[in-house]
Amino acid sequence: MPNLISLLFRRQQSLASSWLILFFLTLGLVGGWKSVQASTPETAPAELKNVLTQIDAAASRGDLKGVLQSYSPNFTQGDGLTRQTMEQALTGLWKRYPRIKYTTQLQSWQSQGNNIIAETVTTITGLPSSSSNNLAMNSTITSRQRLDGGKIVHQDVLSERTQLTSGTKPPQVDIQLPQQVTVGQQYNFDAVVKEPIGDNYLLGSALEESIQPNKYLTPTPVDLELLTSGGLFKVGRAPNTPGSQWLSAVILRGDGMTMVTQRLQVVNK
Repeated sequence: MPNLISLLFRRQQSLASSWLILFFLTLGLVGGWKSVQASTPETAPAELKNVLTQIDAAASRGDLKGVLQSYSPNFTQGDGLTRQTMEQALTGLWKRYPRIKYTTQLQSWQSQGNNIIAETVTTITGLPSSSSNNLAMNSTITSRQRLDGGKIVHQDVLSERTQLTSGTKPPQVDIQLPQQVTVGQQYNFDAVVKEPIGDNYLLGSALEESIQPNKYLTPTPVDLELLTSGGLFKVGRAPNTPGSQWLSAVILRGDGMTMVTQRLQVVNK
């Protein structure tokens, strides 16, 4: 039974990894951000509000040209992504999730010379196509972006949580993970199933990956193991260099699967 489920999950994993692609439409943390007093969303210039509204609307209808109108030809992203890679990724994502919705809330903004710096929270929900093995997506991403001349010129994800689910009753999973650790620091990564297990078998796996451009498009193989308790309980250690990590927990049972991924920031002491 575990071998059969593992094989089925490997089929789903090539689709499950598509959650990575959605980060192309999040708003980023500008390099060299200075600690300044941000203005409230109510006082934001119309130029900024229009860009956010246009991106949400174009992305929700799968309009690639409409989305790219808001990005500079020289667009850069903190994880090393490019405008060209973004085009390829969005096309694949929208094919898997033809019914997708983006909602961005402006948290704060600040002028820096001719640039505008904005902090936002973006919520993305996606219902799968008939060929996507019924993997539904829900993601919340907090980030900052820099605009120049009404175009996004740089972005980095500040924090993120993405959940993929499938089946008639996917497990409800509570993730316990710090948002930030220092280099070399030990930390706990727990994924607790909220409902009583009963007589159900649980299979699961925890994954830790450094965030690199190729990881956005290349699926990572997953080996599931039989869980003897109501979740995953792992101890990790941060790398010795600063950067960002993806921590994922996969929980599978007979009536559904849940995959939750969060970003862990690794900083100098």
